[in-house]
Amino acid sequence: MFLTTPEVLAHLRVEAGQEDALITLYQGAAEQSAMDYLNRKVFADQTALDAAVAAGAAGANPMVVNDAIKAAILLTLGRLHANREDVVTGLSVARLPLDARSFLRPHRISNGV
Repeated sequence: MFLTTPEVLAHLRVEAGQEDALITLYQGAAEQSAMDYLNRKVFADQTALDAAVAAGAAGANPMVVNDAIKAAILLTLGRLHANREDVVTGLSVARLPLDARSFLRPHRISNGV
């Protein structure tokens, strides 16, 4: 995982012990979603990246996680935690200008949306 438990809990504004398993699931999903969008493997640090390269498991264009990717993961994690259904009714909705993809797009390997 790229984010520490205190970072995740602070972002979600929850106390440790509240929904730990669910939050861990959402964190894993948010990280996987980011890597899927980036079309590349992302590693927690240079040591992990170097080990993956040496083992032949780094894939094409691997990178070390950066703050923009961490912010995108937190945004996705927050959305998953706050909206637990596919549909929200009775609310006015507007897309925020800095959504998760805005943070990920500069590091993406392919063109497109």
